[in-house]
Amino acid sequence: MYLIVTRSFPPELGGMQSLMWGLARELSKNFMIKVFADYIENHKTFDEHVSFSIERVGGPKLLRKYRKAYLIDEYVKESKVNGIIADHWKSLEHLKTNKKKYCLIHGKEINHSKGSGINKRIIKVLNNVEKVIANSGYTKNLAIELGVNPEKIIVINPGIDPVKNVDQKSLDKVESLLAVKTPRLITVSRFDKRKNHEKTIMALRNLKQIYPDIVYICIGYGEEEENIKNLVKELDLEAQVMFFKDISDDLKNALVAKSNIFVMPSVIHKSSVEGFGIAYTEAAQYSIPSLGGKDGGASDAIDHEKTGLICDGNNLDEIYSSINSMLENKKYLEYGKNAKSFVSRFYWPNIIKEYKKILN
Repeated sequence: MYLIVTRSFPPELGGMQSLMWGLARELSKNFMIKVFADYIENHKTFDEHVSFSIERVGGPKLLRKYRKAYLIDEYVKESKVNGIIADHWKSLEHLKTNKKKYCLIHGKEINHSKGSGINKRIIKVLNNVEKVIANSGYTKNLAIELGVNPEKIIVINPGIDPVKNVDQKSLDKVESLLAVKTPRLITVSRFDKRKNHEKTIMALRNLKQIYPDIVYICIGYGEEEENIKNLVKELDLEAQVMFFKDISDDLKNALVAKSNIFVMPSVIHKSSVEGFGIAYTEAAQYSIPSLGGKDGGASDAIDHEKTGLICDGNNLDEIYSSINSMLENKKYLEYGKNAKSFVSRFYWPNIIKEYKKILN
C-alpha cells in the first residue's frame, strides 16, 4: 500500500488538484492507495465515487499540518505501508515515520534563496526522501542549485488526460463570436505577472500593422486583470483583445480549438516560476502549437521549432518575431500537427510507467 499525502485535491479545482487526482487514480490501478487530503466542503459526494480510500483532515490551517502528520504516523504503525508520496515538501515536514518517502516538486514552492531559513527547511526534507520527483528538467536544475542532492532527483512530467471532443454547438458559437477575426492568439491562465500577458499585448500592437484583423483571446482571472485591461485601452487594442472568465469548459475548449497559437511566454517574477506548463499540452491536443518562455519548464512541454517555439519572455522583440514567424506562411499548421502527436507522451498511462519504475 502507498499513502498519498496532499494539500490539494478535488473536488477543489486547480492544476495541482488535477495532478494529484490523476496520480492517485492511476496508481490505484496498480497498488492499494490511501489518500490523506485537506478537508473541503462538499467532499463526500466526490469521495463516494472513487475506488480508493480518502481521509479528510480539517481544523485550523496552522494546526492541520500537525494533526495530519500525527494521523499518518499512527496509521503507518497499524498498517502495511510501502511508502508515502507527497505533493509538497511541507506535506512531509512533520512526519516521524521512517517509511520510504517520495516528494513531488513543481518550481516556485522550492524557489527560495539558498541559505535562507525556508531553504534550509526544504533541503532538510528533500535530502531525506527516497526520490524527489521534479516536474521538468528546469525544476530539477533549480533544486540542484538550491542544495538538493542530485542523485535523489528524477524528472517525471505531469500526466494529462485526453481532452474532450468539442461539441459542434460550441464550435459554431466561437465562429460567430470571432467571425472575421484572424489570425487568432490565445492564453488560458491566471492573470499574474509570471504569465506575461503584458508583453504579448505590446507585441500585438506591432502585429496589428501586418494583420489588421488579428485577435488575442485571454481566458482567466487574477490580480493583474485591471492592469492588463488598462494596457489594452492605452494601446488602443480593444478591438483586438477579447477577455473571457467564468465560462464553461466546452466554450473554453472550443476557443482553444479554433485558435492558431497558444501564447504564454512566461518569465520568473520574484520567486514565482512556471515549473512545467500543462496549458501547453492541453492546447497541443487540439493541434494548437505554443509559444513558451525560456525561464521555466516550458521546454519540456514544447519541442522548440517542432511543436512551437521557446523565446526570451523578457524580450519584446523576441516575442513579436516568434509569433510572426509562426504566422508567416501558416507555419503554425505544421507545428500544430507535430504538437498533437508529441503530446501523447504526457498521457497518464505513459507517465504512470515512470512512477511504477521507482516504486517497484
